[in-house]
Order: sequence, then structure tokens, then C-alpha cells
Amino acid sequence: MKNIIVGLLLFLASSAVIMAQSTIKFGRETHDFGEVKEGDLATYEFEFTNSGNQPLIVSNVQPSCGCTSPFWTKEPIMPGQKGTIKATYNSQGRPGVFNKSLTVVSNASNATTTIYIKGMVKRKEAAVVYTEEQLKNSPKIVIEKQSLNLGKMEINQKVVAKFQLKNTGKTNLEILDAQSTCHCTTWQLSVPSIPPGGTGILNITYDPRTKGKQTETVYITSNDLNNNSAKVTFDAEVLETLGSNQMMKENKSFVPFK
Repeated sequence: MKNIIVGLLLFLASSAVIMAQSTIKFGRETHDFGEVKEGDLATYEFEFTNSGNQPLIVSNVQPSCGCTSPFWTKEPIMPGQKGTIKATYNSQGRPGVFNKSLTVVSNASNATTTIYIKGMVKRKEAAVVYTEEQLKNSPKIVIEKQSLNLGKMEINQKVVAKFQLKNTGKTNLEILDAQSTCHCTTWQLSVPSIPPGGTGILNITYDPRTKGKQTETVYITSNDLNNNSAKVTFDAEVLETLGSNQMMKENKSFVPFK
């Protein structure tokens, strides 16, 4: 009987310790800077709340590379109170898309949490001045629908999002590149180039690596002298499995328009 009572007391004590903990909860765990000029410092402040019942202490914030500098609330954060983590990305000498993580270490019940910053750094180049004639005769990219909702899908399940492009310019439109901040997409244009007045389909194959609600941006580079960097976005809810209600499978295309 004595052993049972001791065991019960130890169980209750350990339960009390488990229940008395701080919890860190972020308002958002990912921030997309969009386009950043090369050389600029891109800064965003993540806000979090201690939703537990004990003081919260953030002991460290470790970025995935030296290009990101974090600053955070050092003093204890009482239950119900808020703190911040400021992430600054140095874009100097880093043109192209980026997606960086910051690992947050604390005394919370969820002791290790990861937050993300991403975006596209536009290369700093010498200003190119085109003549009025060149601009007038340039191809012109028009995207029929710039944002799509892909719905629910499984992690690592490839889905093709189709974006209709139109050339309203005077010469052939060529797509030179299409980069995403998640590094989880590939692209292919349905035709070698789009003639004046013509249309083409830009197929973006999405291969998600992260679960949860995702918003991805794909930056399109073309030979449109008036707008050589367009973009499209899509949303998806990525699940571990869809079970018997699988809506999309690899090599099946998501068609956003009839």
C-alpha cells in the first residue's frame, strides 16, 4: 500500500510539473518579403505569445545561415504576454530566391520551434536605357489569372498548376526562368515562345516538402522589356495523407480554368 501511495504522489507531482509550463505560440511562422533590391536589409518582426502558465524564456535563436541576423526579447515573458523576434536578411551579393529558417529554443513545452523568411532578391545591375522604339516593339506578358488555390494535397505529391499567358506585344514572348522561394517547383512552357496575340500555358509542377497551409510565389523572368519580372502565387493545404479522399495524384494536372 505504501508503494502505491508513493507512486501516486510521484505521478501527481510529475503531472503538476508537466501542466505548469510555458508555451510559445507565433502569430505567423513564415514571412514572405516578396521582391527585395540587392543590397537592402530585409527586416521582419515575428510576434509570439506565451500561452502557457509559467514565465517563458527564449534562450537562443539560431539562423540557418550567416546572412540572417536575429534579435529577440531576452527578459522572461509572463503568461499571456507577448515577445518578438526580429529577423534581418542581408541581400548584398545574394541575387535570386531565398528561403531561410530560424530555430527558436526556449523553456516552453514546445522547446524548439522553427520560423521562416523567404523572398526574391533582384540583381543590382547597371541601368539599361531602352529606346522608345525598343519598348514599343517589345513583347508584353499578360497573366490570365495570377493566383490559384490548389486545395488539399499530400506531402511530396506532385501537382501541376497551369497558368495561361498571353502576349499583347509586337514580338515573340520568351520565358527565360521561373523560380520559387520554396525550391520545390519546376516549370515548362507549352510552346517554345508565344507569338504576338498568341497564348501559351506555363506549367508549374509543385512538389511540397512541408505540411500545413502553404503560400508559394513563383517569379517569372521573360524578354518583356517593360516588365521582365512577373509573378504568380498559389495556395495549398499540404497533409500527411488524404486517405481514401485523394483528390490529386502525381502526373495529374490541376486546371484553374476551362
